[in-house]
Amino acid sequence: MATALDRLLPELRACSRCEPQLPLGARPIFQLDARAPILIASQAPGRVANEKGRPFDDVSGDRLRAWLGVSREAFYDPACFAIFPMGLCFPGTGASGDLPPRPECAAQWRRPMLDALPHIRLTLAVGQHALAWHLQRKASVDALVAGWRDGLARGLLPLPHPSPRNQRWLKDRPWFEAEVLPALRRAVAGALAASQRAGHAATSA
Repeated sequence: MATALDRLLPELRACSRCEPQLPLGARPIFQLDARAPILIASQAPGRVANEKGRPFDDVSGDRLRAWLGVSREAFYDPACFAIFPMGLCFPGTGASGDLPPRPECAAQWRRPMLDALPHIRLTLAVGQHALAWHLQRKASVDALVAGWRDGLARGLLPLPHPSPRNQRWLKDRPWFEAEVLPALRRAVAGALAASQRAGHAATSA
C-alpha cells in the first residue's frame, strides 16, 4: 500500500516552482524514508551538494557527522536519517555566502512532508532558517541554541550550521562542544536504538 510519502516523493522530485530564480536551475536535493526516526531540518543545498546530488557531502557534512557521532553509511541510510532542507534547491551565492533558502519551498512542502514522516522521534534544526521555522521564535541563533535543553525535552534540538564559516561562533562558545554535543550524540543514539527495537518488534509480531 502506498504511503503518504510515496505519493509525495514524485512531486518533490519534479518541483520546479522556483526555477526562474535559481542560478543552476531546479534540482531538489533531499533524503526521505517514512521509517526514519531522525529528521535533519537543514537550510538549503550548497553548490557542492548541488553538483553531487547528495545533501551534506562536503566539509560541513563531515563536521555534522562528527557532531552526531555517526558514520557516513548510517548518515546516508534513509531509514535512519531523513534530510529535508528549508529550500530544496541551491539558491545561489551572495556577498557573504549562500543566499537564504527560497521561501516558496517551506510554504508548499514543509507541512505535507512532516505529516508524511510518522516515525520521527528527534528533529535536528540546523541553522538560522530551520531554527526560525521549527521553533517558531524570532531570536538569534545564539539564543535559540542556548535553549537546547528545552527543545530536546520536546524532541527538537537546535544546532548552528556546521559550515566552516561558523568556526568563530563555535570557538567563542565552548559550552556547545562541552554540553550540547554529548547530549546530541546520546539523543541520536537513543532515537536510532528505539527505532531499531520498534522495527524488531514489528517484525516479530
